[in-house]
Amino acid sequence: MTDADCIFCKIVAGDIPSTKVLENDRVLAFRDLYPKAPTHVLVIPKDHYANVAELTVADPALAGELLRATAEVAASEGIDESGWRLFANTGSDGGQDVFHVHFHVAGGKPLGRMLSN
Repeated sequence: MTDADCIFCKIVAGDIPSTKVLENDRVLAFRDLYPKAPTHVLVIPKDHYANVAELTVADPALAGELLRATAEVAASEGIDESGWRLFANTGSDGGQDVFHVHFHVAGGKPLGRMLSN
């Protein structure tokens, strides 16, 4: 299941190039084009789901695979011991720009507090 207008679906299809970090039958991880940290990798399902809520209802097992993949990416990038941040933006108020669920794996430097009052 894909969305012809979705940039991440086009990356999965190979229509748009990416720098792959990890890939299996259901998951793709690739470097963010606009990194916010020395390591910034996006982890996505190959099937199109708009956001985390939609994915967890439709395919909880795939949601678990994505979480496992984020830990694999952190280990392969060498940030698993020093620490890393995992986040997913959902909806426009949450800062989601691409409406294909994706997790950010960021690290490689002290990241500080994420939110302030």
